[in-house]
Amino acid sequence: MKILVCISCVPDTTSKITLSDNKNFNLSGLTYIVGPYDDYALSRAIELKDSHNAEVVVLHVGNVDSEPLIRKCLALGADRAIRIDTEPIDSIQVSDLISNFLRDNPFDLILMGKETIDYGNALVPALVASNLGMPVFSPVQKLNVSEDNIEIEVETIEGKASITTHFPVVLGCQEPIAEWKIPNMRGIMSARAKEILIIPAGNYEGDKLVKVELNESKRKGIFIDSNNPEELIDILFNA
Repeated sequence: MKILVCISCVPDTTSKITLSDNKNFNLSGLTYIVGPYDDYALSRAIELKDSHNAEVVVLHVGNVDSEPLIRKCLALGADRAIRIDTEPIDSIQVSDLISNFLRDNPFDLILMGKETIDYGNALVPALVASNLGMPVFSPVQKLNVSEDNIEIEVETIEGKASITTHFPVVLGCQEPIAEWKIPNMRGIMSARAKEILIIPAGNYEGDKLVKVELNESKRKGIFIDSNNPEELIDILFNA
């Protein structure tokens, strides 16, 4: 079994956030960590490695500054790591780069956090799965793997759902899927010899916002009775 764990590098929640001007954050001096939800995904992957003789590979979209955190993932027990060498811009760019990698390098199980704690969009798991035509579930709280099936517990708006699915699948993880792990000295020493493969992002530029225009004269300011949703549907389709 081959497991890919996609990680993000985010500002530590204990960091002091200041503004460099009226619109932008001052990023200098911030301490970065692996996304906490990604940590849960990696911890469960390492448990599956031990119990199912799986290979665990870490994938990160980011620049060279993230390599110390990638080494930490290797120290925890990941077998090798891959860094797509570019500055992460948005969920679409990151998910497209992950998807492009997976098209050429198939994995049985793709794990990642349900969201990052800096933007919290929770879009990447669904976008990657959509790009590849795979099933996706998020947020996943429990994960058990047998020879042919995957049994998961997913949090829903109505409670928890127990689901059986199949390989390959994309899962967005959260607690209590596993307990965070702390690297030991043996892991730290062995991580120095493990491979971090650097892949260029190529000419990918992502989607660009070309123009935003709002015609104030077309604002209708209409109030629609909640018992008459057909009126809203008609306006949305024909306005």
